[in-house]
Amino acid sequence: MKKNYLYLTYAGTIPFVFCAVCLSADIQQLPFLGSFEKIISVYALVICSFLAGSQWGQHLNVKGIWSSVLTIVSNIIAILLWFCFLVLGFKALIAVFVSVFIILLFVDYRLFQRDLITRQYFQTRFFVSAIVIFSLIISGTVS
Repeated sequence: MKKNYLYLTYAGTIPFVFCAVCLSADIQQLPFLGSFEKIISVYALVICSFLAGSQWGQHLNVKGIWSSVLTIVSNIIAILLWFCFLVLGFKALIAVFVSVFIILLFVDYRLFQRDLITRQYFQTRFFVSAIVIFSLIISGTVS
């Protein structure tokens, strides 16, 4: 399974890239699923919440202030994202998602600096986050 996580992580970028390409081509709908704006918004909400939850899980391996920081920040992010999803328009929501992906990556960077996550995991998170952020920016600007 340890080898599969790399493939699964990169595979998780496919919906972001696919939506960005479709929106760039001015394709607005996917039969049976609805608008690409809705599809990418829901998927980004799920993935951001998943990443925040995985950081929450890191608090089990951490002592001191970082244990509290990880639990509080991950919960704030999840609730903030849910609220923004409910009230913001698409472009503003995309800006929030981009910001949250950057914040989550920064938290992972700090965990990496403290040897709480491996170099390979952080490098994977960095490259995948770059793909996702780029796809989100494209989706938000062409829509």
